[in-house]
Amino acid sequence: MDTVINIALAGNPNAGKTTLFNYLTGLRQHVGNYPGITVEHIQGCCLHNQQGLSIVDLPGTYSLTAYSSEELVARDYLINEKPQIVINIVDASNLERNLYLTCQFLELGIPLVIALNMIDVAENRGLLVDAEKLSEILKVPVVPIVARSGKGVDHLLDTVIAATQSGVTPEPAFLRYGSDIDEALSEMVPIINKHALLTDIYPARWTGVKLLENDEQVYEKSTAVNPEATQELKKYCAQVTGHLQQTAGVYPEAVIADHRYGFIKSIMRQHIVTEKFVGDRLYTSDRIDKIVTHRVLGPLIMASILFGLYAFTFSSSTFLVELFASFFALLSSTVDSVLADGPLKSMLISGVIDGVGGVLGFVPIIMFMFFGIAILEDSGYLARVAFMMDRIFHAFGLHGSSVMPFIISGGIAGGCAVPGVMATRTLRSPKERMATLLTVPFMNCGAKLPVLTLLIGAFFADHQARYMFLATVISWIVALCAAKFLRMTVLRGESTPFVMELPPYRFPTINGLVIHTWERTWQYIKKAGTVILGISVLLWAMMTYPGLPEDQVTSFAQKRQQIIQQSDQPASEPTTKALHALNAEQAAAGLRHSIAGRIGIALEPASQLAGIDWRTNIALLGGFAAKEVIISTLGTAYSIGDIATEEPTSLTRRLASDPAWNPVVALAVLLFIMFYAPCFVTVICIAKESGSWKWAFFSMAFNTAFAFIMAVTVYQIGMLLNLG
Repeated sequence: MDTVINIALAGNPNAGKTTLFNYLTGLRQHVGNYPGITVEHIQGCCLHNQQGLSIVDLPGTYSLTAYSSEELVARDYLINEKPQIVINIVDASNLERNLYLTCQFLELGIPLVIALNMIDVAENRGLLVDAEKLSEILKVPVVPIVARSGKGVDHLLDTVIAATQSGVTPEPAFLRYGSDIDEALSEMVPIINKHALLTDIYPARWTGVKLLENDEQVYEKSTAVNPEATQELKKYCAQVTGHLQQTAGVYPEAVIADHRYGFIKSIMRQHIVTEKFVGDRLYTSDRIDKIVTHRVLGPLIMASILFGLYAFTFSSSTFLVELFASFFALLSSTVDSVLADGPLKSMLISGVIDGVGGVLGFVPIIMFMFFGIAILEDSGYLARVAFMMDRIFHAFGLHGSSVMPFIISGGIAGGCAVPGVMATRTLRSPKERMATLLTVPFMNCGAKLPVLTLLIGAFFADHQARYMFLATVISWIVALCAAKFLRMTVLRGESTPFVMELPPYRFPTINGLVIHTWERTWQYIKKAGTVILGISVLLWAMMTYPGLPEDQVTSFAQKRQQIIQQSDQPASEPTTKALHALNAEQAAAGLRHSIAGRIGIALEPASQLAGIDWRTNIALLGGFAAKEVIISTLGTAYSIGDIATEEPTSLTRRLASDPAWNPVVALAVLLFIMFYAPCFVTVICIAKESGSWKWAFFSMAFNTAFAFIMAVTVYQIGMLLNLG
């Protein structure tokens, strides 16, 4: 086999890039982080005609500007990692829009093969694309494909291999930007070449274009090479900007974008696309959208789909959840019978099995939830949710693009606040960005779902889907109200307009659904086996040590001896129960005397206002590290101090039978967990993205105070109405 060829897949969002990647690599993928940034990338491999191909799936992006993390990641990877060839996935049914990114690839002189995807969708819309003519004009290979079915993919890979083996280095494309910009570039390019400003990584003309576009990253790199020359160019760019503002009322970046689209239109006018029929015909997606994005029907359909998602999740996962619970109960019982009493046995049962096992017990629910979300996402429906929510977001002072960070953070279900916070980078308005960044942690992320499922399953088992649906609705309402409050107080300002393109509907592929479901489920399992395991053991230690004073240990030993001596049959059932009760009493006393127990008890005077006892306080403190830890800590706390049963039981049953809990307490705790301080990683991310730790601390304090007020209100009203 020849040397492996390194390939990058690039293209607009919803152009079918990930579908092609999944088709090529299947499960031969791994997830990592791009150098210097926490945005994930997926890398995979495949074999074609005995030629090994290493493929990186770049983030979907509309351009190579420096406005968002996705754009920066894509650009930096292409420049720094220098893949041997880039496959640019272009949506044949939206050719004009997709070619904007292609133009920038051509300007960079990147080795390129265009994959003209979704030609079947284009044909259904009556559009015939002349791939050969497009290839002739752009001077790069253009291969029609249908990524979801694999049609044309073999030909695409043949073309890629041939292009890499040809040894031809493409020349950067020379685009005209009008007299003002072109004249400016003619002055700037000699200066850039003279001082070798980034000429080792960028074409000189492209560097000039980026400086005129006021690209911060390019300015930083140029300044690092030659501050004096960069300052000279910056002054010249300011003169050009001033001239364009006076004469045309526009900025250079707008002129450059207009001329790129002009270049694309000149291509389109050369009969690249032929319409088989014209008229007022509505495409299938448009017909569906007239119903699912209707002002009245749309939200009702969205609510029905969301409720159906939860109903499907809980009804489909019940058997597996019970199976997992039985397995961990058996494992706990086995360890209990094999090992002698002592710290090791306690750690394994209370710290590892009851802690991590409680989290892993929800894997079936998480898996089915992610599967349902993957269907909604891959079909194109989530984009419709964002479109519909935009109408509401403006009323709360947010930009329509804030919808996606909310959804990513768990606005539908199972997201994560960290990428949600990072997704706010695409927002241009600083105040809208900050309001979004501070409120996305209110969403029900994947870490909160198992906790909510635990409480709902324990106290509202007959209406699980209904309560999970209500929890999602409440999270949206609270997040939007909090955003409105922030926009009316510390973050005043007008909201900016929103434009969004809706991708066509598609049937999700089984391969894509399996991969997306497995990736997210595996991340959850890994977290349980690493972060949560470590925290669970640490919290077990805090709930075990320093242990009871010697005099209390002696007192319990004497009581134990008295029970045995007073019984005619030491192995009888009454004696066994009495000993078990005494052991549980000693364990509960030890928990109270532990470091964590003392902290929980110290907080109890305040937490009791919301019906929260000291053992739950310990779990909520652990939730600051990671929300999943709440389950593992509850499992440990109620395992150590369990006085209700002799045999190992599930945490759900322990809570349901514990006198400190009732439905009103469960609702109060549920609301507190939904809205109190974000996990530690999210707090760090907020500090990094906002540029200040004051906003991170504000988020912790504001969220916790708000959550506590809600929990106290619900508990006090519930108990007043005697609902407990």
